[in-house]
Amino acid sequence: MRGFLLIAETLFLGDDLLPWLLLAVGAALAVANIAAVVRPPREDPSDPNSPRREPASISRAIPLVLLGVAVSVWALVTLIAG
Repeated sequence: MRGFLLIAETLFLGDDLLPWLLLAVGAALAVANIAAVVRPPREDPSDPNSPRREPASISRAIPLVLLGVAVSVWALVTLIAG
């Protein structure tokens, strides 16, 4: 019974769950938008010879990349400081 109580009181990733999640989401937002501009997906993913789609709009991608980087930096600073 004591082992069960110890497991129930321990949080996943400790008390830093929210900063870890923000770091993951922010980094994914930045990387995905950079990838959409640099190397857009293929029109038919099952055909390796199909042409690629047009790159994502720069005017949409840049603010999303900046937002992702800002969230990631904020989460990283929170994890390092606390």
